[in-house]
Amino acid sequence: MTDARSGPRAARARRDAGVVTAEAAVAVPALVFLALGLVWALMAAAAQIQCVDAARAGARAAARGESAADVRGAALAAAPRRADVAVARDGDLVRVRVRAAAPGPGSLSLDLGGEAVALAEETVR
Repeated sequence: MTDARSGPRAARARRDAGVVTAEAAVAVPALVFLALGLVWALMAAAAQIQCVDAARAGARAAARGESAADVRGAALAAAPRRADVAVARDGDLVRVRVRAAAPGPGSLSLDLGGEAVALAEETVR
């Protein structure tokens, strides 16, 4: 009687075991980097939406005639961390721009921003 572990199938199974390990060693880090990239992209998209919302909040406050400090405060309350807020008046319109860097490592830096324009309420008849 021959031993089942010493046949050609057993030899092939021993060779294939190393291939599976090598494939896993390549595939697992690739999947981790893909997952991290997706998380970073979602965080950047959320920060972009925060910039747009912050610009809208600032423009509403400016249109109501609030002070420049209150307008900046309203915009910064809704903005991502370390955001920059610029307020300008152009005739009857108030313009608020919010700029921020995307969260994440410095090499993946993106400039995000939002802008909103509103008609000043004191000009409405």
